[in-house]
Formats: sequence, structure tokens, C-alpha cells
Amino acid sequence: MRRSDSYRALEELVKSRIAIMDGAMGTMIQRYKLEEEDYRGERFKDHESDLKGNNDLLSITRPDIIKEIHLQYLEAGSDIIETNSFSGTRIAQADYNLQSAVDEINLSAARIAKEAVVEFEKRNPERRCFVAGALGPTNRTASISPKVEDPAARNVTYDELEDNYYQQAKGLIEGGADILLMETTFDTLNLKAGISGLKKLFRELDTEYPLMLSLTISDTSGRTLSGQTMEAAWASVMHANAFSVGMNC
Repeated sequence: MRRSDSYRALEELVKSRIAIMDGAMGTMIQRYKLEEEDYRGERFKDHESDLKGNNDLLSITRPDIIKEIHLQYLEAGSDIIETNSFSGTRIAQADYNLQSAVDEINLSAARIAKEAVVEFEKRNPERRCFVAGALGPTNRTASISPKVEDPAARNVTYDELEDNYYQQAKGLIEGGADILLMETTFDTLNLKAGISGLKKLFRELDTEYPLMLSLTISDTSGRTLSGQTMEAAWASVMHANAFSVGMNC
């Protein structure tokens, strides 16, 4: 399996210096004081559910704002910008009854970020910047029961997570993502399912993209929500041969 051109370029960059990633998208969006109409736009003006707060949808309804945020981060010195696709899975979009929009959300999010990078690089030809397709943890956990009275209960399966991550990653790569970033992972089993889905996609494309993994700890115990220490989480995902493994939030 060949490595993508972006993989080789990113490797060269980090050989010479530390690469800088952008900051949070959500807090930047909050500055715009958007209302329900901004999230709906024309495309979803008659949708049956409230959409305010579904930030990923802004990649379709307010791409001007998302691109502006990307450019701000690039101007501030970011080498890597993340797509506005944190909740771009069928599982997460089910909260808004927008499972059918998942492919469009991810494709649009990646295209906007790539447009921002191309525009920025034209003005700054000495810079080489990258788009990281952001894949959030979903709002389900494969390791923990949602029912106190039934420890064996689960509201998502490994296969469902694998399929959701596969679909999201495919859309992000089709839209121009250079990197795939599985971020803010609170359950390592979710992460393992995602890795499996992404590796499946790489095999189908016969191309390997840089895979970045980032976990989050839930409290001062230094453990993930599913109870793992960072050392244990590393042991669980080291088989992925990821470009990077780290923490956020």
C-alpha cells in the first residue's frame, strides 16, 4: 500500500520542526452569535427538527463563516487545520434527524478547509499546510452500559461504529482531507472500531493517509471515561501504527 503525497510531505515537515494544529472550532463559531435560521439556510428551512447547535451543518448552510475561521487559524500560524465535522456520523446526526446529510456534511467540510488552504498557500508560497479530517467520538460508548440496572446493555455495536467511521472518513478524503484525526475519544473501544473502519478504507483505496489519534480524560484520575489510563490506551491502539497519538480537552 502506498502512502499518500500528504503523508510524505507531513513527515518531511515534522523532521525539521514542530507542526502547529489549529484550535477549537466550536468556540470560534460562538463568536458569530448564530441563530436557527443560520443553521437551516435554504437547504434545511423546512426540516422537522431544531438545528441550532449542529455546528457541522454550517459547512453546508454557512460555508463563508467556516472558511473565515479556517483562514484565521492559518494566518495565526497553523500548519494543520481541522474540518468542521466533529459530529459528522449517522450516529451523532441522529439527534437532529439528519442521518441522510452525513455524506454532504463531510464532503463540504473537507472542501471548505481545502479551499482555505489553497487560498492561503497562494498568498504564502513558502508555507505547506494540511487539512485534517476531524472524526469525533460519537455520542455513544461501546464499553459502558447506558442503563444502571443492566451492565450488559449497549446502545451501539462495534460494527456500527466501524461503519460510521468508515463512511465519515470516505467523505472527508473525497473532499480533500490530507490527514484523518480521530479526536476527543473517551472510549478506547470506540477508537479501535474507528481504526478498523479507516484501515478498511485505506485498503480499498490502496493508499495510506496519516492517522492521528487523540484521547481525552474525564477527570483528575487521569483515566478515560471507559476507565483506561493513558498507558493502557496506548497499548490498545499501538497496533494502528498511527502518525501520532496524543490527548486533547
